[in-house]
Amino acid sequence: MDHANEYRLLDCGNGRRLEAFGDLIVDRPAPMADRPRRAPGRWAGAIIYRAGRGWATAEGSRPERTVAQVAREGIVMNAQLGPGGQVGLFPEHFANAQWLRESVATRSNAASGGAPEILNLFGHTGLLSLVGAAAGARVTHVDASRPAVQAARRNADTSELATHPIRWIVDDAMAFVLREGRRGRRYAGFIVDPPSYGHAARGDDAGGWRFEAGIDDLLEACREVAGPNAFWVLTTHTQGWSADRLAATLERHVADGHEHAEPRQLEIMADSGAVLGLGAAARCDPLRRDPR
Repeated sequence: MDHANEYRLLDCGNGRRLEAFGDLIVDRPAPMADRPRRAPGRWAGAIIYRAGRGWATAEGSRPERTVAQVAREGIVMNAQLGPGGQVGLFPEHFANAQWLRESVATRSNAASGGAPEILNLFGHTGLLSLVGAAAGARVTHVDASRPAVQAARRNADTSELATHPIRWIVDDAMAFVLREGRRGRRYAGFIVDPPSYGHAARGDDAGGWRFEAGIDDLLEACREVAGPNAFWVLTTHTQGWSADRLAATLERHVADGHEHAEPRQLEIMADSGAVLGLGAAARCDPLRRDPR
């Protein structure tokens, strides 16, 4: 079978994950993979990331190739081996792509004022921003990291979406949402994927972002810029936050007690049969009868 340009989780275990980005095979940390590996024979020859030493081939030399493209859900993402073991792609978010596409399509079909406007906070390298744009939405993509936003724009180029209506914003998420509220802006959908911890915004003396302390205020601020029947996708990789807890939090802040937020574990099934848990999601769309 030809797996060119596919993402695949090949195996995981012993605190590591073995992934294929097309034909680029990568072995990198995964603290949540705490069970034994199921396919130990498959790990030989991978490019390995080790903290403090960076990326290296199995022989210990610097890898000659560090970039690959991954095509899925109609989007082409540039995976690149970066510092800290990151690759510029969060494959667990593919799990929300079809749901997002359908929620955008529902509003596009019903809208008399044009394409629905959606807001992606902590948008990283743009996977779900591009899914939304390809589905027909006008997207505002916000991330405090300029390199991440630049990577997202490159992904828009490779996905042939550079001319789609996407606003690329380098800013603190909360500060941006509060300004949008003062401007009277309203959004038809929200994608919110905050980190567990983040650096302080410029002029912020509170010590930076912490998911546990900040998520309630952030959702309340987003609610102030939500249009009627807005949809929500909330995700987290924060330890101690199950999908049920995340869904209950989303319902408390944005659903007015009338809508159900669907909890969903963010998991990837490996070719070996192992399952890698990578966080939790909660989704809510008052225009969908079937939450799946």
